[in-house]
Amino acid sequence: MFSRIMVPVDLTHLEQLDKALTVSEELAQSFGAEIVYVSVTAETPTKIAHNPKEFAQKLEAFAAGRPGKSTTKSYSAHDPAIDIDKTLLKAIDETGADLVVMASHKPGIADFFWGSHGASLAAHTGVSVFVVR
Repeated sequence: MFSRIMVPVDLTHLEQLDKALTVSEELAQSFGAEIVYVSVTAETPTKIAHNPKEFAQKLEAFAAGRPGKSTTKSYSAHDPAIDIDKTLLKAIDETGADLVVMASHKPGIADFFWGSHGASLAAHTGVSVFVVR
């Protein structure tokens, strides 16, 4: 059913991704699919990495510690908070993903004014988006 599952990863908030990671790994095992861990970083130093190359290495190390067959794709953006939706849509096309599994937060008042990343992806892509809360 699915052959490539894209999982957006925020390396600064890994503790909030446990359920989404587990779901994606179980789905990948069930369908014999590959997981592509995708992340977006700033072009400037962050608390995770000094530069995008170091960030990509940390994403690869994260993926290496996860079960199953996986690859990584990291992106850099001038302002990741602004560019995240556009970058994730680009990643869906570039990775050939046919399913996106992503973590979500508990909705708050701001979500009534600005939609979530999951909602944005679901509205603007032709692939299935599984939002895990």
